[in-house]
Amino acid sequence: MDKAIDTFLKQMNGFKFKLFILAKLPIAFISGVRITSLNRHACTASVPFKWLSQNPFRSTYFACLSMAAEMSTGALAMMYVRAASRPVSMLVTGMEADFTKKAKGITWFTCNAGAAMAEAVSQTIATGEPVTLQVVSTGIDKEGQVIAIFRITWSFKANQHRS
Repeated sequence: MDKAIDTFLKQMNGFKFKLFILAKLPIAFISGVRITSLNRHACTASVPFKWLSQNPFRSTYFACLSMAAEMSTGALAMMYVRAASRPVSMLVTGMEADFTKKAKGITWFTCNAGAAMAEAVSQTIATGEPVTLQVVSTGIDKEGQVIAIFRITWSFKANQHRS
């Protein structure tokens, strides 16, 4: 599992991941959502305030903030799913958000749930039962003020055989 995680981390921090986002998440790519940091424990994704990510109120559109928040959780989930000993499906099944301040510049979303993600994937493999996990991604601005807090619920389910 460690080798698979190391390979994933290497790929996520390189050119291949930019191509992955462009191919699989083109709206996130076009709006400027990027992973700025990823390790076994945490992931940070950013979204800029620019013409493509703005709303009519001169702040970052909530959907763009949502993409960055989800990416900070999804990269961790994908890392542990790809490193699993057997195939595991992953899916967002819920999302809640609190917006506390207008996003008028770059916003960084951080999720520190790597250990919980690893445990959820291990649990579904061990039991064969689906596992749901709610994780938090907190968005801050350059002054360190909280812009938004997202609670994203992931579902993990071990598949019966490799496809």
